[in-house]
Amino acid sequence: MLVLGVDPGLTRCGLGVVDGGPGRQTSLIEVGVLRTPATDDVASRLWALERGLGEWIDRHNPDAVAVERVFSQANVRTVMGTAQAGAVAIVTAARRGLPVALYTPSEVKAAVSGSGRADKAQVTFMVSRLLKLSDPPRPADAADALALALCHLSRGPALARMRAAVRQAPAVPGGSL
Repeated sequence: MLVLGVDPGLTRCGLGVVDGGPGRQTSLIEVGVLRTPATDDVASRLWALERGLGEWIDRHNPDAVAVERVFSQANVRTVMGTAQAGAVAIVTAARRGLPVALYTPSEVKAAVSGSGRADKAQVTFMVSRLLKLSDPPRPADAADALALALCHLSRGPALARMRAAVRQAPAVPGGSL
């Protein structure tokens, strides 16, 4: 399974593509960061992200896209840009018919390090170890994107099976699922 991880951001949007699956070695395909100038207007920046994300998707043809779920931050301006960049990633993937999974930072940390409270250094170390990289991915946005992709490789199949089971379950009289 090929997964594109997206660590959304308006100034720096981390992207990472990994390949892996049950019984297979997980490997790095590509990692990078899309950047937009803070001096540009928001519409131009979002459009640039959409074009860049589209190029990555078209180049790699992933099976799924994993995007960090926007979590509340103290700075409203920052959270707005992050949410907008995340929405661009979701729409860009949806236009191409790709499944999108959203993961909280705690879910990603737990998936790659075993602890939902791991710090950035621990996450970067584990990403490097899991992908057998000689140097840690930089900047942190790139490492976070790879962590998102790895998270989806470990949790995505189970989530898909649960969703399928819920869809196939008989309707509960007087209730809903």
